[in-house]
Amino acid sequence: MKYSILLLALVGSIALSACERQPAAVVVPVAVPGPAGPAGATGDTGVAGAAAPAGATGATGATGATGFDGATGAKGSTGSTGATGYDGAKGDTGDTGKTGNTVIVVPK
Repeated sequence: MKYSILLLALVGSIALSACERQPAAVVVPVAVPGPAGPAGATGDTGVAGAAAPAGATGATGATGATGFDGATGAKGSTGSTGATGYDGAKGDTGDTGKTGNTVIVVPK
């Protein structure tokens, strides 16, 4: 069955291609315009229309809702270390030692 359909399609395509005709050229006459006629009379000017009245002012809109609070800012950076302070004033010289049972410690 499948070979017969294939053979039928092949024979049909060959038969249709053998009968191809060349189209005949058709000559269409071209219309030639005649001379232009005289210009027509100018028409009358129309009447101006009346001005329209102004429209009424619209109503005021409702107040919008309050906006959201902004986000909290980021923590600031730590400040830099302060400068070193000045040396303090020198103390007074000590009193001269007293005689008696005095122990003197000498560092090495």
